[in-house]
Amino acid sequence: MTERTRIPPLSPFEEAIGFTRALRAGDRIVVSGQVGVEDDGSVAPDAGQQADRCFAQIAHYIAELGGRMEDVVRIRMFVTDIADADAVSAAFSRALGHVRPTGTLVAIAALYDPRWKVEIEAEAVVE
Repeated sequence: MTERTRIPPLSPFEEAIGFTRALRAGDRIVVSGQVGVEDDGSVAPDAGQQADRCFAQIAHYIAELGGRMEDVVRIRMFVTDIADADAVSAAFSRALGHVRPTGTLVAIAALYDPRWKVEIEAEAVVE
């Protein structure tokens, strides 16, 4: 079995449920769904700002596991209102437009906290 390196849990939620926010298995880094919560617990009201925060978190976790944003090969974006698709897509372009990974954006019914408008997952392959 490939060795797995995980970032340390950042909330009791991770421990209680038993998931990992980001892990590296061999040359792959997988980042679970990130939402736009700031360090102080606040959430911007704008979906584009939330998406920017998601991408900043993703970049941080990938770097912590030895990768770079240029290693990202796939992004999945979930929005609670399809009207936010352009703002979230613009954040995607700012973060990864130069990398051109595959990307999916879909509208969903809701996220865990009603303030959250977007959740983003990432996968990277480190060369």
